[in-house]
Amino acid sequence: MKKAALILLLFLPLLGFSQKQFEVFFDFNKDFPNQSSILLLNEWIATNKEIEITKLLGFCDSIDTKDYNKHLAERRIESVRELLEKSGLKFNKNLDKIAFGKDFKQSKIQAENRKVTIFYSEIVDKPVESEFSKQIRNSKVGETIKLPNIYFFNNSARIVPKSESSLYDLLCAMQDNPKLKIEIQGHICCQMVNDFNNISTARARAIYNYLLRNKIDRKRMTFKGYGVSRPIHKIPEQNQTEEDENRRVEILILEN
Repeated sequence: MKKAALILLLFLPLLGFSQKQFEVFFDFNKDFPNQSSILLLNEWIATNKEIEITKLLGFCDSIDTKDYNKHLAERRIESVRELLEKSGLKFNKNLDKIAFGKDFKQSKIQAENRKVTIFYSEIVDKPVESEFSKQIRNSKVGETIKLPNIYFFNNSARIVPKSESSLYDLLCAMQDNPKLKIEIQGHICCQMVNDFNNISTARARAIYNYLLRNKIDRKRMTFKGYGVSRPIHKIPEQNQTEEDENRRVEILILEN
């Protein structure tokens, strides 16, 4: 009974994770894969370069003693590990290597028991965090941050198409920082006095509505227009670049 419980515990980790597996087979009393398995292993490696090996389980048939078979299973694991390593595949730093002598449910076909099972997971590249996201993550309450590359058509709250990636960066920052609360601040250019058409508020509202459409809680956001009261460059601006930089949206960190 204790032996059965031990075997169950060894296999429990396999049941909890959606890992994939591949089997390599051996001839009787051999610790190097047979020729047909080598061919299949090479094909498998060629089409699975972006994986991480997480576990290697070695098995033997029921012939010979338990201890002999366990040592043979260990050698089989090592030969497969060396083949995988030479092929440049990556291994998990906590790689499990478990050899079984006879203590497993065996197939009636002895050849099916002479094997090593490779467990692996696909390597998923983590998205690179943008500089804006880093700035948001490290920001303090009361800090004002300019949304990079958020531009509007003149005298309009319409965002130019090239600004879409920056909007997405802001959305990701709001999603990745659930405690973040902001005031969205709109600004305009090219006018010496009042914001007659309230364009700055409309620009701030455009950003607010974008986040709202993408499931950001309205309780985390407010918006406000500041007209021409806070220009980066003195008005009238001297060139198109200065106009674009005055025609902007910033966020004030309320909570983080």
